[in-house]
Amino acid sequence: MAQRRGFSWLWLWGVAGLAAVNCRLRSVLEGSAGLPRLPGNESVHRPGSCETQARLAASFDFWTLSSEYLIDVLPIDPVKENYVRKVKNCIFSVVFPTPLKSRVRLVAVTKEVLEDILDLDLSVSETNDFIQLVSGEKIVFGSIPLAHRYGGHQFGVWADQLGDGRAHLIGIHVNRKGEKWELQLKGSGKTPYSRNGDGRAVLRSSVREFLCSEALYHLGIPTSRAASLVVSDDEVWRDQFYNGNIVKERGAVVLRIAKSWFRIGSLEILAHYGELDLLRTLLDFIIQEHFPSVDAKEPNRYVDFFSVVVSETAQLIALWMSVGFAHGVCNTDNFSLLSITIDYGPFGFMEAYNPDFVPNISDDEKRYKIGNQANIGMFNLNKLLQALNPLLDHRQKKLAAQILEEYSVLYYARFRELFKAKLGLLGEKEDDDDLIAFLLHLMKETEADFTMTFRQLSEITQNQLLELSIPQQFWALKKISQHGLFPAWVSRYLSRLKSNMNDSDSKRRKRMTTVNPKYVLKNWMAESAVQKAEINDFSEVRLLQQVLQHPFQKHSAAEKAGYSSPTPSWAKDLRVSCSS
Repeated sequence: MAQRRGFSWLWLWGVAGLAAVNCRLRSVLEGSAGLPRLPGNESVHRPGSCETQARLAASFDFWTLSSEYLIDVLPIDPVKENYVRKVKNCIFSVVFPTPLKSRVRLVAVTKEVLEDILDLDLSVSETNDFIQLVSGEKIVFGSIPLAHRYGGHQFGVWADQLGDGRAHLIGIHVNRKGEKWELQLKGSGKTPYSRNGDGRAVLRSSVREFLCSEALYHLGIPTSRAASLVVSDDEVWRDQFYNGNIVKERGAVVLRIAKSWFRIGSLEILAHYGELDLLRTLLDFIIQEHFPSVDAKEPNRYVDFFSVVVSETAQLIALWMSVGFAHGVCNTDNFSLLSITIDYGPFGFMEAYNPDFVPNISDDEKRYKIGNQANIGMFNLNKLLQALNPLLDHRQKKLAAQILEEYSVLYYARFRELFKAKLGLLGEKEDDDDLIAFLLHLMKETEADFTMTFRQLSEITQNQLLELSIPQQFWALKKISQHGLFPAWVSRYLSRLKSNMNDSDSKRRKRMTTVNPKYVLKNWMAESAVQKAEINDFSEVRLLQQVLQHPFQKHSAAEKAGYSSPTPSWAKDLRVSCSS
């Protein structure tokens, strides 16, 4: 790979450790799954208002949830009592949520999720039935609540049984489009997998998950969705920074939904305990339900399944990187087999560009720093392959290992594609990698804001860049312009833009503003909303929800709140931990 001016393209993101690749299998991988769309505000088809209203449920009387599609195929824990224990030879335990004791208050709902996915009219959210459902007080008739058994590698070490320790899958809804969606409450009480936990989630982390899962969705990144957020006055005690300072917080519950909550750890636990018939049963179920490109009757189906997961995991992490998102806890139990973003904990959107950015204060070794996420993807996929190996013959094992080697090619290709789009580059030029790496180098040395640098490049004109006269409103670019090599980068960038076929400056700027967001959920923004929520002021939660639904569009209230301004001084040392 070319390296000019001493700027190593891979080094800038800390991915130099990715394995060497074997290009022979590119066709196998690329044939398994298409590339996800670029982050942007592309239009999404939604049913017309008359059609939608005619099919939306105004109450729960004729609205259904069911668990049959899971429990008819996958075995259930025969022990019915709800106590912490080692569970064997099953996928789920039947366990009911524990109702909150104090008054429950609905903080926020996502209209789009209720109407477009769950077939519920927004007015339903104003009913007591809705509050009882999303807080875990009542279960819809016909559904059986489940907690999922899984294991995983946490911070690189096998952690044995983990499982849904504070989450309950309350049923599956088949909507008017024929889609199956699994509804899960998070923070809804103890299960057999709670270990030493209390089964609760605090308001602080619940606000962050509610906002961020929706934020990523509207950035075009595969993710679970958040339907509602409720808070109570139940006392939940947490040592937020693991320093012995235990404080009283408030319990909250998020209703989150996904096509599936199966993760790498779902398979690892079965392989670890030699439950191979059950491993095969679960894999065949997952392939049949969620991998239409894989022939469920094909002898090589597990290799084909692995190929899709490798490809889509590479693409998911590249998408994270394109918006500066660090998951924070990329354990195998937090990596979805459907390659969607799940289990929001100490995540963070990088502010000042830094490949060593670590959002999680608990991550002392910086294992999950943003520049290492691609490597961690490789590690996790290797653990997935180890779980599959007992079901593969010698030839299949060899083929699967070759597929895993292709991961870095797929990741790099998608990463490159996304960053070229962020710079408005069309076509292919030999020096494109260096141009991107050059800019990242300047950003790193000047500690420029990641999101706003690319956004302001989307808004500034070529003439303004040519004259090196950066207006004050482009504060992130102005910071980079103080670097001695900035004029050299501008010269190369403008020269490259001239090679765009059938392009103009206005077209470039319009194109770039559809892939470079103006607003992301920076830690200080989430913290500001949390602090207000703690005193029952949920106005900023709702403002952020509204703004993050349209992250590429200027929003007057967001500008007034400073969401596209430099990070305020009070937030420079904000920290987030695994404690939630």
